[in-house]
Amino acid sequence: MKKITTLLMLFVATTLFAQEEETKKKFDFSGSVDAFYSANLNAPNDDNYLSPGTSFADSPGFSLGMANLIASYEGKKVGFVADLVFGPRGEAASATVLNQIYAYLNLSESVKLTMGKFNTFLGYEVIAPAVNFNYSTSYLFSNGPFSHTGVKLDFTFSEDISLMLGLMNQTDVTEFNPDGSYAIGAQLGVNGQFLNLLYDKAGLGFEIDYTGGVDLSDSFFLGLNGAYASNDGNGFYGVALYPQFTTSDDFSIGLRGEYFNWLNEGVSVDEPSVLAITLTGSYTVEDLIIKPELRLDSHSDDVYWNTDLEPTSSLASFTLAAIYTF
Repeated sequence: MKKITTLLMLFVATTLFAQEEETKKKFDFSGSVDAFYSANLNAPNDDNYLSPGTSFADSPGFSLGMANLIASYEGKKVGFVADLVFGPRGEAASATVLNQIYAYLNLSESVKLTMGKFNTFLGYEVIAPAVNFNYSTSYLFSNGPFSHTGVKLDFTFSEDISLMLGLMNQTDVTEFNPDGSYAIGAQLGVNGQFLNLLYDKAGLGFEIDYTGGVDLSDSFFLGLNGAYASNDGNGFYGVALYPQFTTSDDFSIGLRGEYFNWLNEGVSVDEPSVLAITLTGSYTVEDLIIKPELRLDSHSDDVYWNTDLEPTSSLASFTLAAIYTF
């Protein structure tokens, strides 16, 4: 009888352990959909429409953003992410609907190996509008890389210190490698501040990027992004500040102030630059985020035209975006 009782206890313990291990596995499905209205305030909104020289949110009137569908699995040792995008914003960001698709292996509690296509580790902003505070994007984001395909190692030394090393195809050439060239990347994270490095001779060349931020109070956050990229003297540099103030659980307001300069070595004219100020409100109703946005782009050259179709260096615009997350 004692043997039977012991065997039953062993069986129960084994079953409970197996159930506990099973609960560590996690399958998740999430994403977002977004649409927006955009209009110039000092320039045409018809066939002569011009938008700021940044990615996405560049159509007049009522327009579609994208549908973002993300399936992920997190096991004790292995996992994957399949991130699909549909719509104009997704098409502009990715050559196919596969925005991200990668698998990973936890080599230890502090080392993770990832292989596949993943969004870039450089910069303050990302492709998915639900993650950014501002709906429109910065010049730094728009001129930097969007995604990489390759392999990377993530090292977590402590809660505050991390390191990533990666070997990837040429920047934004994500479906296969057409010319045998590769890029190398690294990211050092210390207390929420990140120093990013990328060397991609066939693409952007060398880029160094800093991304970080600090909570100045319980309701006031200040983010910062600065970058320099050059390939044989052609590239860009710039800096962007992101002060954000939370007024309540449902509403916050933020500013993006950005100075951006293009590098054009060997060109006789002065290097063009732009100062862009974007003021964005963010109001949340359950899972819906409503973002009204005012933006002013002041260029060093007359690259825009006003309502009389006369050249001008400034463009003022308004955008109202709706983003549903699930």
